[in-house]
Amino acid sequence: MQETIDLIAQYGYILLFLYSLGGGFVALVGASVLSYAGKMDLTLTLIIAGIANFLGDIALFYLARYQKQSIMPYFAKYRRKLALVHLLMKKYGSWILIIKKYIYGLKTLVPLGVALTNYPLTKFIFYNAIGSIIWSVSIGVCGYFLGEILIKTFDTLSNYPYIAPLFIILLFGGLWLWLSKVSKKWGRQ
Repeated sequence: MQETIDLIAQYGYILLFLYSLGGGFVALVGASVLSYAGKMDLTLTLIIAGIANFLGDIALFYLARYQKQSIMPYFAKYRRKLALVHLLMKKYGSWILIIKKYIYGLKTLVPLGVALTNYPLTKFIFYNAIGSIIWSVSIGVCGYFLGEILIKTFDTLSNYPYIAPLFIILLFGGLWLWLSKVSKKWGRQ
């Protein structure tokens, strides 16, 4: 186990950068926990995750705005979700560029949907930078301060492997119930 942790710590910044170009949530939490354990540096972790997240969204925006004809065939099956992005932009304005960092499924679609409109690139860069900074600092610092709890939980699950499936079932079951409740509530609005 220690070899795996050392390997992740050795290549952790590269993995964090690559993973944070997309969503990056799990990698950022993992790197923050490793920072708590003294295997990585928290400040560097936050900077790398924030920059990679920023660049990933800029790349998506660029592709959708300036390579529209090349990627239009891929948009066909996501028309409804892109329409949702436009509705969210009308409802929340530029704040959706910050909020979407925390909502799974919107992280990729919002830059694409926004790029298909006449939204100014400079304004997108500004709000994307703010969102990336807030996202990396909030998730990274929470992961760091929850590091002890997460490490103890992992150790307990390692010592009692028969508890792991039960833990996973309870975790995903609780998440499913919560998402069901939230989506029903959102559907009524």
